[in-house]
Amino acid sequence: MSKKYTDISKFLSYLLRHQPEAVGLSLDKDGWAVITDLILCAKQEGYILDPDIIQAVITSSDKKRFILSDDGLHIRAAQGHSTQQVDIAYQEKTPPDILYHGTATRFISEIREQGLLPMSRQYVHLSTDEVTAIQVGQRHGKPLVLKIKALTMYEQGFKFFQAENGVWLTSSVPYQFIQE
Repeated sequence: MSKKYTDISKFLSYLLRHQPEAVGLSLDKDGWAVITDLILCAKQEGYILDPDIIQAVITSSDKKRFILSDDGLHIRAAQGHSTQQVDIAYQEKTPPDILYHGTATRFISEIREQGLLPMSRQYVHLSTDEVTAIQVGQRHGKPLVLKIKALTMYEQGFKFFQAENGVWLTSSVPYQFIQE
């Protein structure tokens, strides 16, 4: 992804996941924003967007953070929302036996005490592969990959969901289900 598209992707993440009100953008309860509204709000912040640029950012991203509506008139973040106005109704799914969580080594003592918590987000994010977990962990310091006994959790009543981009979501992960 080009630097220009990376910058736009970060800006869209900020708006669609965390602070839409910072530029006067409105999201519905499922996280959808009207693309024409997004373009106008972005212009106020110095970002020149159009539907083609937005589509290029979406398709060039390997992380698949954004979803376009079927009619092409709305956009939303696939997951990772910290804004409380969004409550996407994900479909509950049975997870695989093991999922992975990337974090930094500096957080392990807190995780041992509390397990994994969503912190400022609505869900704990998990991946199906260690490579993705390492990439996530590197954003926060020296990476540490935790193996999560997801199917065991599910069998004990914990709910799991999968976002459209493949990220697995759950409300929390008690430490007894974590392997370091």
